[in-house]
Parts: sequence; structure tokens; C-alpha cells
Amino acid sequence: MKSPNHIISMKKLFFILMLLSPVALIAQQNWYKSSPLDYMWMNVGNPGFSAGEVEYTSLAFSASGEPYVAFKDYANSRKISVMKFDGTDWVPVGTNGFSSGEMSYVSLAFSASGEPYVAYCDYVNSYKTTVMKFDGTNWVIVGNAGFSAGFPQYICIAFSPSGQLYVGFSDYVNSGATVMKFDGTNWVNVGIAGFSAGMALYTSLAIGPSGQPYVAYKEEENSYKATVMKFDGTNWVNVGASGFSSGEVSFTSLAFSPAGDPYVAYSEYGSVGTGKVMKFDGTSWIPLGSVGFSTGFPEYTNLAFSPSGQPYVAFEDEKNDSRATVMKYDGTDWLTVGSAGFSAGESDYISLAFSSAGHPYVAYGDSAGGASVMKFDSVFTGINETQKSWFSVYPNPATENISIEINGVSGESYFSMLNALGHVCLAQKISDRKTHINIGNLPAGVYLIKLTNEKVFLTDKIIIQ
Repeated sequence: MKSPNHIISMKKLFFILMLLSPVALIAQQNWYKSSPLDYMWMNVGNPGFSAGEVEYTSLAFSASGEPYVAFKDYANSRKISVMKFDGTDWVPVGTNGFSSGEMSYVSLAFSASGEPYVAYCDYVNSYKTTVMKFDGTNWVIVGNAGFSAGFPQYICIAFSPSGQLYVGFSDYVNSGATVMKFDGTNWVNVGIAGFSAGMALYTSLAIGPSGQPYVAYKEEENSYKATVMKFDGTNWVNVGASGFSSGEVSFTSLAFSPAGDPYVAYSEYGSVGTGKVMKFDGTSWIPLGSVGFSTGFPEYTNLAFSPSGQPYVAFEDEKNDSRATVMKYDGTDWLTVGSAGFSAGESDYISLAFSSAGHPYVAYGDSAGGASVMKFDSVFTGINETQKSWFSVYPNPATENISIEINGVSGESYFSMLNALGHVCLAQKISDRKTHINIGNLPAGVYLIKLTNEKVFLTDKIIIQ
């Protein structure tokens, strides 16, 4: 009969062997229990997949689960382009640069029948609002081109549960927020144009579960604080108090939880700028968490809900070199999803959306000027991630130094090590077949190793003693 100490030793040995097993093997075992190390932010296709610099990235998923991104495309005369990920590559939806001329403030959404629609500020049509849809072959204008009264900013497009198409924007001609809908032939105002008390900035449009349009914005007449209004069928009315934030805000983002409650995220100015999320409880706007979700001033704040109902916020993180960070609210605290500042460089015009499987994706204009999309997912289900034989890490376990040996992968690669919390502890570019790396300053523990380049995504685990 085996002694208890012998059984414990065998269990320890089994645990270590499991950690050191190849990725491909672990990925196939149904009994494998995931840990925080098994999930990370990874590129969807190639980073910087657009032909050139982009602005105003907008991310949405088709009914079949494909991610689409719309953006202002500098490589195509600053016109609008839409691309989708086909499982291997990012490919154009129709023709890149399909708008009639230069544009800005693009917003992307899908109809119930699965057609992608874009709304944007159309420079060719007197800097007014234009909406187009992809009919399966071409991008065609919905109604009239340039239908707004004048120059719009912060354009948002959205569909009601019944399929009604809405567009909201900051309306400089009418000095306020305006929402319009498509009646099948023409674009008509929802209530009065410019319905806010004063100029509305950072307008964000969302449709409630009963089909009522809501708009959140930074309100000039209320010391630039946050206000939310809804259309009650006749008039635009305040949701709670107008100017409910404690200070001036920017980057307002409005979304409804699966339960049908309105939430708004924003960046709030103060002695230290922070990001906050507020929920409307039927009477008042109440904060989520005891403190804001960021320690510095967040830009391009974007709020979305997971299918399970958790609020997530993506933003350009001032405290992490203006890289992308995503946080979620667990019911008590705001927690970082993966690593803070996970993008390779600065991230502008961040757009957050969830796949049908519940994985958060972010699209943004990266520091190199191109469009990039990343997702937070299991390292064992990523693209081209199981070619374990293409690289090796030794010795394992290690104490002072490790060697990275690459086979069959050409070009410059990016190597990184993450601890059990998902934080990057060591990172560098490598181009040689064999590279020696000092790890003597890292504490003992289990680490995840990533090796990425334009073609492959490889992972392994290593123990530092």
C-alpha cells in the first residue's frame, strides 16, 4: 500500500507534468481546468491589417459571428472602408474607399436581416450625414445622401428591436443633439431637431428594450456634465437629473444591460481624471463601484455588456502609455481583463464588442497608423497556435537563464512572459534562431510564454524555481 506522502508526491509530479505538456496536448483534454494564464489578449489576424492609417474605427459582429470594422481609410483618399475577418485574413466588404469622398465620424451596425450599415459625415455632400448599406454586392445609399441639416459630429447608428433604423449626432446647425429615423423613404426627425438644452458633445445613441431611443452626451448648458435623454413617443425627456455627473465629462458611452437598464460610461475631469460608469435605477444615476475604473484619464471610453450581463469598458489608458485597457465590473470592484495596456502601442478610436461566444474584441487605430483588432480568449483556441514543434524553451524548470529556439518561423518575432495574473513581466523582439534570455530577476512561479509574428501565435508554460 502506498504511503500518503508518496501519493502527495505523485500528485505534485502530475501537476508539474501537466503544466509542462505541449499546448496542443492540453488543448485537447476535456479535463483540463483553465486558469488566468490560459487567457490573454491576442491579435485577430495581422495587426495593422489596413493598407494605411485609419481613424474612427467602429467594430460590430455579423449574425454569423464575423467581426467587421469600418474606418476612415487614409490609403483610399480618406474615404470609408469596411473589412471583415474571414477566419484567416481581413478582407474588404465590397470595395475599399466606397464613399463618394472624404468622410469622418463613422458608425457601423447590422440590421436584423444581417446587412451592415454605416453612418458618417459626408464631406462631398456639404459635410452632412449619409447612411449606406451593403446589399451583398455593393454599398448603396439609404434614402438621400447628406440628409442632415448641417455638419454632424459623434455620429451613432442603431436599430430598434423591431428593425427601425436610427441615427443620432451632435447637430451644430440646431445647436444640440438630434436623432433621425428612416421611414422607408426619407430621413425624418425624431421629435424636434437639437432637442438638448444646449450644444451636445460626445453623443452616444442606444435603443431601449421597448424601442425608445436614448441619447447620452456632454451638455454645454450644464457645465459640460453628463446628461441622458429619451424619446417618450412625443417629446425628449430627461432620464433622471440633467448634468448628473459630479464634474465635466468627455467620451460618453451609453449601453443597455441584457436586463434592460441604461448605463453610461464617461471620462470625468477633476484633480485626477478618472473613468466612471453610472447606472439608472429608475430614479437616479448611481455609480458602479466605490471608485472610478481607471487611475488616470481614459480616452475613447467605450461601454458594452457581455452576454452574461457584466459591464465592460475599453479605453485608451493614459497610465499605460496610451495603450488599450479593458476592465469589467464583478458586482463589487472593477477588474482588469488580462493585462492593462495590452496593445503593442498607442490605441486610438477604441471600439468594443462581444462575439456570440462571449469573448470581448477591441478595434482601434494602432500606433503604426493601421487598423488592429484583438480579442481576449483562451490561448488554446487562437489562430495557428498549436504548431508547438516550431519553437522550444529550455531548461524547464529554469532558474537564471532560458533559451528560445525557433524552427520554421522566419522574420522578427515578439517574445513575452506573463505571470499568473496575466501581467507581462518580460518582453523583447527576437530574430535569431536561438536567443538566450536572463530570468534571474523574476520570482519563482509558473509563467506563460508567448511567441508571435505576422503568421503564427505560439504559447508554452515554464516554471521558474
